Amino acid sequence: MKSAQFPPLNQVDRPTVPTDAAAHYLNRRPQTLRAWACLENGALRPIRINGRLAWSVPGIKALLTGC
Repeated sequence: MKSAQFPPLNQVDRPTVPTDAAAHYLNRRPQTLRAWACLENGALRPIRINGRLAWSVPGIKALLTGC
Protein backbone atom coordinates (compact mmCIF):
# COMPACT_ATOMS: atom_id res chain seq x y z
CA MET A 1 0.00 0.00 0.00
CA LYS A 2 1.39 3.40 -0.95
CA SER A 3 1.65 5.93 1.80
CA ALA A 4 0.22 9.23 0.66
CA GLN A 5 1.93 12.46 1.61
CA PHE A 6 -0.31 15.09 3.12
CA PRO A 7 0.68 18.68 3.93
CA PRO A 8 0.30 19.84 7.53
CA LEU A 9 -3.31 20.72 8.25
CA ASN A 10 -2.49 24.37 8.95
CA GLN A 11 -1.14 24.65 5.38
CA VAL A 12 -4.26 23.26 3.70
CA ASP A 13 -5.96 26.13 1.88
CA ARG A 14 -8.92 24.24 0.44
CA PRO A 15 -12.32 24.25 2.14
CA THR A 16 -12.61 20.45 2.04
CA VAL A 17 -10.37 17.39 1.76
CA PRO A 18 -11.10 13.86 0.52
CA THR A 19 -11.66 10.94 2.87
CA ASP A 20 -8.08 9.65 2.83
CA ALA A 21 -6.67 13.05 3.84
CA ALA A 22 -9.32 13.58 6.53
CA ALA A 23 -8.56 10.13 7.94
CA HIS A 24 -4.86 10.99 8.06
CA TYR A 25 -5.47 14.25 9.94
CA LEU A 26 -7.91 12.62 12.37
CA ASN A 27 -5.71 9.53 12.87
CA ARG A 28 -8.51 7.21 11.82
CA ARG A 29 -8.88 4.71 9.02
CA PRO A 30 -10.70 5.90 5.90
CA GLN A 31 -13.30 3.19 6.42
CA THR A 32 -14.14 4.68 9.82
CA LEU A 33 -14.94 8.00 8.19
CA ARG A 34 -17.02 6.27 5.54
CA ALA A 35 -19.00 4.58 8.31
CA TRP A 36 -19.52 7.97 9.98
CA ALA A 37 -20.91 9.26 6.68
CA CYS A 38 -23.13 6.24 6.08
CA LEU A 39 -24.53 5.98 9.60
CA GLU A 40 -24.53 9.75 10.21
CA ASN A 41 -23.32 9.20 13.75
CA GLY A 42 -19.68 10.27 13.67
CA ALA A 43 -17.82 13.14 15.17
CA LEU A 44 -17.87 14.94 11.83
CA ARG A 45 -20.26 14.81 8.89
CA PRO A 46 -19.07 15.20 5.32
CA ILE A 47 -20.71 16.89 2.39
CA ARG A 48 -21.32 14.87 -0.74
CA ILE A 49 -20.07 16.26 -4.03
CA ASN A 50 -21.07 14.19 -7.08
CA GLY A 51 -21.26 11.06 -4.95
CA ARG A 52 -17.91 11.62 -3.25
CA LEU A 53 -17.33 12.56 0.36
CA ALA A 54 -15.70 15.90 1.16
CA TRP A 55 -14.66 16.68 4.73
CA SER A 56 -14.62 20.26 6.01
CA VAL A 57 -11.14 21.50 6.89
CA PRO A 58 -12.49 23.97 9.51
CA GLY A 59 -14.55 21.10 10.94
CA ILE A 60 -11.46 18.89 11.21
CA LYS A 61 -9.52 21.71 12.89
CA ALA A 62 -12.37 22.33 15.35
CA LEU A 63 -12.59 18.64 16.18
CA LEU A 64 -8.86 18.43 16.82
CA THR A 65 -8.81 21.51 19.06
CA GLY A 66 -11.89 20.43 20.99
CA CYS A 67 -14.06 23.37 19.96
